[in-house]
Amino acid sequence: MTVSRPQAAPAAALGILFLIAATACFAVLDTAVKVVGAFVPVLMAVWFRYLFQAVAVTAVMLPVRGRRLLHTQHPRWQALRGFLLLTVSGLSFVSVQYMPVGEFTAVVMITPLAVTLLAALFLREQVSLLRWLLVLGGFGGALLVVGPGAGVLGWASLLPLAMVLTYAWFQILTARMARTEDPMTMHFYTGWVGALLATVMVPLVWQAIPDLQTLGLLCLVGLMGTVGHFLLILAFARAPASTLSPYLYAQIGFAMLCGWVAFGHVPGPTELAGMALIVACGVTASWINARAAASPRSA
Repeated sequence: MTVSRPQAAPAAALGILFLIAATACFAVLDTAVKVVGAFVPVLMAVWFRYLFQAVAVTAVMLPVRGRRLLHTQHPRWQALRGFLLLTVSGLSFVSVQYMPVGEFTAVVMITPLAVTLLAALFLREQVSLLRWLLVLGGFGGALLVVGPGAGVLGWASLLPLAMVLTYAWFQILTARMARTEDPMTMHFYTGWVGALLATVMVPLVWQAIPDLQTLGLLCLVGLMGTVGHFLLILAFARAPASTLSPYLYAQIGFAMLCGWVAFGHVPGPTELAGMALIVACGVTASWINARAAASPRSA
């Protein structure tokens, strides 16, 4: 016991650093998508993001892992997981065209609370009254962020909420698959499923890339998505989810910074109040999960 604790602390600290770096990548990704959406159709950005990931993961990992990279016990679940994440990307890429990056990211952060909601409604998991209050508080914060005063078009305000529910299903499926599947194999199939499905649809909206700057932004979208998800894998391999979860909210800060640098946007008081409510409910839920995971009964 005295030997494992010194080793565990640096590993957890490194996991936290990887996670914070991943949130920075995702903030840059969303900002680049918002910029490039003014020059090319959003579906082209989605296609480029998944094609980049598929090719990069294959080129790096296939020579290392060989056929082991392709081995999966649940090919249908891999396909479903890839489809769900592609849907999440499509909804998020469209949503960020109508919302400031910081506010959009804050809405994304209610996903863990949405997982609690779906698990209670469809998986019959027991949820305490406090957890229900946190879920309601998180969704209340999201309504403050995307409400009429936020300047978001009426129908467009539903897109990030639909994306959150889809992302919650994706996370539930990922948690179940992680018991038997290798994370890098999941990363591989997610990239290729998304790339192949997007390739089927992208001819409907294809147009020539106008200049090298736009091409560079598309490459940045693919790079940040690939590196960000890889950093997540490294983070969760070194620290438990209960330790890492509170640090996910660093993405809101990075997103606000990117939104200010790229667009000069600063959230108003109502949006800031909604963000604060989302962070408070999310961090409290993470603390409850950490206590539950550490309890002898949970062990």
